Amino acid sequence: MCIATGVVPAAAAPPRTIKAEPAAQSVFASPEMIARWINGYRAKPEPDKLPAAVKAMSVYSLFKDTETSGLYIGFMAGVLAGEGAKADAMLARLFPLPPEDHIAVIKAVAYSGLPNWKTSLKSIAERMPARANVVDRYLTDKLPTLAALPLDAGAGPLDVLWGVYYATGSYEPILRIISILPWSKTAANVDRLTIGSMARWTLAQNASRDMELLGLLKRALAAEPKATSGALREIVEAAEIGEIAKIRKDAIAAIETMKVKGSKTLQDYNWWSQAGQTVLALGCVTASALGQAQIGVPCVIGGALSGVAAKAFQPKE
Repeated sequence: MCIATGVVPAAAAPPRTIKAEPAAQSVFASPEMIARWINGYRAKPEPDKLPAAVKAMSVYSLFKDTETSGLYIGFMAGVLAGEGAKADAMLARLFPLPPEDHIAVIKAVAYSGLPNWKTSLKSIAERMPARANVVDRYLTDKLPTLAALPLDAGAGPLDVLWGVYYATGSYEPILRIISILPWSKTAANVDRLTIGSMARWTLAQNASRDMELLGLLKRALAAEPKATSGALREIVEAAEIGEIAKIRKDAIAAIETMKVKGSKTLQDYNWWSQAGQTVLALGCVTASALGQAQIGVPCVIGGALSGVAAKAFQPKE
């Protein structure tokens, strides 16, 4: 997608040699083209292109790592949610896909919030025989839908919420992200502190480039409790003046303080390597669409952030 100035990313994975329909090859001939489409989707919804986009995502291994595919899964879920009764017909057009990518489709259906999502999932189950156990676990409520997805289970759920927002522009995923801002001030749980810090940073990063999102955050200020409104006000101010570096520095300082006071295990905790794909939030997608690279964050095609993200988020000596 986009590359931060002065940061050399890991090489993007080559396209897999699987057959994609012509539409996927022409309309989405590169991951950058997928990024541009995602970025413009809220302004110009084109749900009929989702099957071609999903097949292109598969070709470029964007579902390969289940820990970093949340952005795309959330986007798929959001598009499906907008299709209502036509969702089943769209789902049928997503196939064939390699078996390893079926999990992404299953999660997208379960996270879509469609009233009859279980019926929709059953309608495509026979196309995914190797994933029968996963399908059954969602159908029997042994795996959570998006509304019940625990946000402190890593960066993945946060990515899913951003993906839904890209597809819908909905207030709901943003409100859920806002709801965990108090975690960025929590001094007792490193996992929540990390995820809360990422929520805070990505809201500021995205709102600095998305005026609609900035408007949502401003409107939320009046309704949020004191524990949340303070952090949200800082985010709005940082986004308005384009000074988001302080938020990253504050997050690093909070984590470092916890590490100093905590156990040896906590002292060795590399929170920046746990950031997940949330750094591939709207700021990156927008910069890619506009041909800008100077956004201060490494965005690696395919979501492979491990090495490059660590450099960006490590405390500076």
